[in-house]
Amino acid sequence: MKKDTKVLHSYEMKDKLTGAASIPKYQVSTFHQENILANQEFVYSRFGNPTISSVEKAVASLENGKYGIAFSSGVAAISSVLLLLSSGDHIIMCNDIYGGTYAIVKDILEKFSIEVSFVDEEDSSAWEKEIRENTKMIYIETPSNPLLKITDIKRVCEIAKQNELISICDNTFMTPYFQNPLDLGVDVVIHSATKFLNGHSDVVAGLVVTNNRALQERIKSQQVNLGGILGVEDGWLLMRGLKTLAVRIEKSELNAKKIAKYLANHPKIPKVHHPSLKSHIGREVQLNQASGFGSVLSFELKNQEQVLQLFNAINYPLVAVSLGGVESILSYPWSMSHGGMPSSEKQNRGITKGLIRLSVGIENAQDLIQDLDQALKTI
Repeated sequence: MKKDTKVLHSYEMKDKLTGAASIPKYQVSTFHQENILANQEFVYSRFGNPTISSVEKAVASLENGKYGIAFSSGVAAISSVLLLLSSGDHIIMCNDIYGGTYAIVKDILEKFSIEVSFVDEEDSSAWEKEIRENTKMIYIETPSNPLLKITDIKRVCEIAKQNELISICDNTFMTPYFQNPLDLGVDVVIHSATKFLNGHSDVVAGLVVTNNRALQERIKSQQVNLGGILGVEDGWLLMRGLKTLAVRIEKSELNAKKIAKYLANHPKIPKVHHPSLKSHIGREVQLNQASGFGSVLSFELKNQEQVLQLFNAINYPLVAVSLGGVESILSYPWSMSHGGMPSSEKQNRGITKGLIRLSVGIENAQDLIQDLDQALKTI
């Protein structure tokens, strides 16, 4: 089955009871039990719901995984996975990481004496060098947010397995349409389903997928006990959004490649970050582990004043937090996605006041380029 067909037909997309072309919304908190001593699949929606179960199976299928677990947000999914760690454990993470993930580590995990090391994700040997006696987990985000750095997933997972470490990969930017980390050796895949999986900027959701039954049970326990469950309405919208994943992400990636090339040749832009560019250091690794480059890119202006000038002049893209919608979205990592990170940490990671992130949508590419061009002329 080809991947664009798989997006529609690798999971149950119609209601078994009625044949309806859409899984119904089981808008219910509790379920009648015919026999209180028998095991029943659904008893209370915090533990499980038919609509949400369908969402979990759908995303798991797309990731070539056995088990899916749905959460109320991407951060809820990340938190539940990171809380597999115990006091005294050590985790190794990529240096260029989503600001929300950084905040969880610094604001929560360190309170429980969980140690963290950040490494240069583009240097596979750096991961191995940082392993300690108490290391329990490796956390990858590739391409990274916001500098689109590429980690060699297969090589890092080999290191993890050799040292009996749990490997985690945030696959939000690529989606299972372009990249399948489980096939490359990853133990647990995380998605902010708010982004490309839903694709319409009207849902907040998170998904975790794994083939490891023991890990599934532990993460499911975190979901139930912490209560970060996905709501039925959001789950239904997410299922609807999944149906158009292939056409959305193929168009937006094609646009992104054209825009990245345009920006890379613009005299007012010192640097563009997108793995489709031949100048990108991780391009060959990306070609070996994924079938696409994604539709998120970032580029740099000289300073914050120029950023403000461009944002004030732009017409088509939203200027907003988040990414992955059908509309293009311009974001300012310094104060948005990484706003909670100390200024010194942002500077050390290359997140400057001149950095802009662009999630490219499905508009006409030439219209977007002309809009960027007129906005850049105001600088």
